[in-house]
Amino acid sequence: MQAELNSKRPLFRITDIVSNNFGLDPDIRKTLMVYKVASELDSESLGAYVISQANTASDVLAVMLLQKQFGMTAENGKLMRVVPLFETLDDLMNSPEQLETLFSVNSYIGAIGGKQEVMVGYSDSAKDAGRLAACWAQYTAQEAMAGIADKHGIELTFFHGKGGTVGRGGNPALYRAILSHPPNTINGRFRVTEQGEMIRQNFGSLEIAQRSLDIYTAALLRESFVKRVEPKQEWRDQMQRVSDVSCAAYRHTVREDPRFVPYFRQATPELELGVLNIGSRPAKRNPKGGVESLRAIPWTFAWAQTRMHLSAWLGVGAGLNGSEEDEKVLREMYEEWPWFREIISLISMLVSKTDFSITKNYDDLLVDESLMSLGNEVRDKLVETRQAVIDISGSQDISGPHVQLMRASSTIRNPYVDSINVVQAEILKVLRSMPADDSPDLTPELRAIKSTRTDALLHSIKGIAQGMKNSG
Repeated sequence: MQAELNSKRPLFRITDIVSNNFGLDPDIRKTLMVYKVASELDSESLGAYVISQANTASDVLAVMLLQKQFGMTAENGKLMRVVPLFETLDDLMNSPEQLETLFSVNSYIGAIGGKQEVMVGYSDSAKDAGRLAACWAQYTAQEAMAGIADKHGIELTFFHGKGGTVGRGGNPALYRAILSHPPNTINGRFRVTEQGEMIRQNFGSLEIAQRSLDIYTAALLRESFVKRVEPKQEWRDQMQRVSDVSCAAYRHTVREDPRFVPYFRQATPELELGVLNIGSRPAKRNPKGGVESLRAIPWTFAWAQTRMHLSAWLGVGAGLNGSEEDEKVLREMYEEWPWFREIISLISMLVSKTDFSITKNYDDLLVDESLMSLGNEVRDKLVETRQAVIDISGSQDISGPHVQLMRASSTIRNPYVDSINVVQAEILKVLRSMPADDSPDLTPELRAIKSTRTDALLHSIKGIAQGMKNSG
């Protein structure tokens, strides 16, 4: 790869690719033609080329090589920034090694002009390992990558791939969210995704957009000029224990329990989300796969619809529970470490939005008898998480510092959302009892009824999402 990057000759003649003289696979040729089109655009038309599921340094070098093949260079201003996206727990843990490899390639260093952008995946890492393990991996990976960039004299910018809800890395408190990032990883440069309903919520009008940008600016300035809390080694050791235990507990339920996938698909509207026109991308990367192939948005969205919010808290209770000495250290961390306190506050806010009676109603109407026990076990884990959060925070209420605002808000919204949840569960029961769209048993009359019920389901999904204000 390095030899080809240093070579002045192209890999192939572009005319041979256009004419497909090599008999290339259609998908391969399509990818190459994308580069050809990109090379013909003005230099400012495109910005970063984000590599999803980047596993090795060669993933980045391959994109650089393909840009070179089509004449996209730093000299003509058409070289796009190549941004590796580290998404899973393993990707995050291996990310420092990948940067070290990249920064050891002279031709790569010469091409990037002393600047590198890295995207940190919050959604998929949480779906892969659970909330606490993902948070700690994101923290330590950013610290390590920043150190490597500093060693090589590279200006590193992190691109934070967060969704709107807590389960996907979101935080409604923008100011605190920025200040909770690891010290020495922002340095006046902050890039973050704004997705879905969050675009409207934070930038829906001129006044709101101005206010949001003011908050971003104020937080970045304070982050630059105020000394941040560096975690003690004792805190780091405790977070590693919490991460390991919570990840194991999360994966035991989601990956190892054979009842989980059938339960998830029966107890939530996950299957229906895949056929409704409410997303910009397919719900699954692999239509035949299980939870691991499901995109993070419908994963979180489905649990939010049933008021379980499982993606934000599963495994947390197990991780926070420990010996008396562990609990003492965790309380100290909550009091003195803003990063940890913010995570616990967010989890407590999400857990306070869960509703046992609503989730139990979905189970009673939609879940097979053989899977009901898992629903009860999941709710027991929720009780464990509630108590663990209360013990660590020292609060008398799971809502913690958000309690007054949340109670006032819930008093207004919950009666409406509760009713929509009940209606949605009934609609799902009816729809699932009807013949499939391609079934000969689906008469014109039944098709009309099914269409009406599907429209009603879509309205219920939108209503719950608006009421919860953290749809994904």
